[in-house]
Amino acid sequence: MTPASVSRLATFHRRSLSRLSEVLLTCLTAVPCLFLPVCADDPPPAAETNAVEKPAPPSLAECLAKLRDEGTNRSQINEIFTYLTDVVGPRLTASPGARRANEWTRDKLASWGLTNAHLEPWGPFGRGWSVKRFSAQVIDPQCIPLIAWPKAWSHGSEWPIVGDLVYLDARSEADLEAYKGKLKGCVVLVSAPRDIAFRFEPSPVRLTDAELLRMANAEPAARRAPRRPPPGDFRRPSPTNAPAARPQAGNRGDVRPPSTNAPAPPRRRPSFGFSSMDKLRFAVHEGAAATVSISTSDEFGALMVGSATPVYPQGAEPERPSFGGGSPWATNAPAGPPQIVLAAEHYNRLVSMIRNGEKPKVALEVQTQFHDQDLMCYNTIAEIPGTDRHREIVMLGAHIDSAPGGTGATDNAAGVAVCMEAVRLIRSLELPPRRTIRIGIWTGEEQGLHGSRAYVTRHFGYYTNRNDDGVLRSPRDGGRQRSDSRAADNRKLVRQREYNRFSAYFNLDNGAGRIRGIYLQGNEALRPVFRQWLGPLRELGAETVTVSNTHGTDHLSFDAIGLPGFQFIQDPVEYFRSYHTTMDVRPRAPVKDLEQAAVVMATFVYQTAMMDEKLPRKPKPPTP
Repeated sequence: MTPASVSRLATFHRRSLSRLSEVLLTCLTAVPCLFLPVCADDPPPAAETNAVEKPAPPSLAECLAKLRDEGTNRSQINEIFTYLTDVVGPRLTASPGARRANEWTRDKLASWGLTNAHLEPWGPFGRGWSVKRFSAQVIDPQCIPLIAWPKAWSHGSEWPIVGDLVYLDARSEADLEAYKGKLKGCVVLVSAPRDIAFRFEPSPVRLTDAELLRMANAEPAARRAPRRPPPGDFRRPSPTNAPAARPQAGNRGDVRPPSTNAPAPPRRRPSFGFSSMDKLRFAVHEGAAATVSISTSDEFGALMVGSATPVYPQGAEPERPSFGGGSPWATNAPAGPPQIVLAAEHYNRLVSMIRNGEKPKVALEVQTQFHDQDLMCYNTIAEIPGTDRHREIVMLGAHIDSAPGGTGATDNAAGVAVCMEAVRLIRSLELPPRRTIRIGIWTGEEQGLHGSRAYVTRHFGYYTNRNDDGVLRSPRDGGRQRSDSRAADNRKLVRQREYNRFSAYFNLDNGAGRIRGIYLQGNEALRPVFRQWLGPLRELGAETVTVSNTHGTDHLSFDAIGLPGFQFIQDPVEYFRSYHTTMDVRPRAPVKDLEQAAVVMATFVYQTAMMDEKLPRKPKPPTP
């Protein structure tokens, strides 16, 4: 290469380096933050200057205080309770009212942000039933409007009934001979009149300090000496000496006293000797146009309305009849004349008129409807999802089905409203619980805890028993749980997928009174836990923990297979006067008591969901 060429190449490189340096300097000047180090004394970038530190999550105590504030000052329980009672009305199992209540509760829970809100079927149960039109009055020798109502699942009449009123005054089968051939087309009174008890104790009532102390000091059943009640003493519990018990639900005719300090008396077995049921069957077989029974309530014309008795043709009765036969909701239950319940005051007067020589004539209009398009029943289920322990479950619930006469306010729209308000309060925290919280709103409780039992069987477990041939039978296969010792020895607990993930179930079904504490249901290990939880609730009136059991409602479905299931102690208020009657309506329930109950329920459920461990279970599952 010549010297001239070398000189020209050097000049070209110098110019290229100069231009490259200018470009780099321009870049460094335009975006210095990308290349220049930040000194310790320099101010932070704008983004960091405006950053806000994320606040620490509220403590458990702060969450419980917020629950209480929301439930006390912004409660929605009155709106929930009013809609279920005044708008939806009666909710007999499988009826259109029960289905409407299922759908409304599902949609309401979903509107609050609960997930997986759905209706879960169980059954088949049988036919639904509703009253389309009803009236009853004496039209001769004078006009007497009657306080009456058809029994649940009673058949109606296509045409109004006008007929003579006959009192079937028989004390034995031999006495019935005098009435043969004389009852066709008549309206027949089949019950004996009875004295109406006067009430001298105050009503409504609340639990006294002495009663709560007696419950708190109760000994476990295993250490108590058995006490046998007086023969024939199966009266409905008195609020003064049996405040927290719940009378038996359903159509089995027995009443369960409380188990506060003594074991419950043996259940009264149906008597298949001569009774009002024999007179009812006789009247139907003789062609009566309608039968009338006396109400068992003494509350100034309030009707205690039960279920109709299926009357089968002679010689075609079921092998194991129960108060006249199978269930009236069964699709193969026989048709028959209307069955009416009459207020005791009016019933006694009509019997007195007949005994004094009068011949009353009555007019009835009874139009009822059976609903057999869908023989399944439904529970309403919804959830608040958990976080780190989301696979574990805490449940709360109550039954929404009711007796047919009133609107089921104290039994048990009150419990449903409290449970719904409790999950709304927990949802208002906007802080997910550790465990999934699941609400169950059951049907079929009044006929034997059917809805909750079916749910527990499907999700958690059930007992099987061996027949004499050694074959295991399950409730889902139509097998019946036997209570004799041989069946208990052969029983086997089948655990479903969620059994080991279950923590506890909390139930409310003792009326509309405020919560005063909780039954341990024999699980003594939980006494210190529940005492601690009740401490901050003492000023709300809830502080009693008793080892005693209580019975008659849906927590037993969980307790029966060894899962922690609990019912709260409640003030009776007017529960024993109103339950299952035509006066079980919204004004019989104190809304302020329901607000308090919702706060207590939410407190127990939320703390159960936030614990490090599940609640302890009993050492051994109880015998079913």
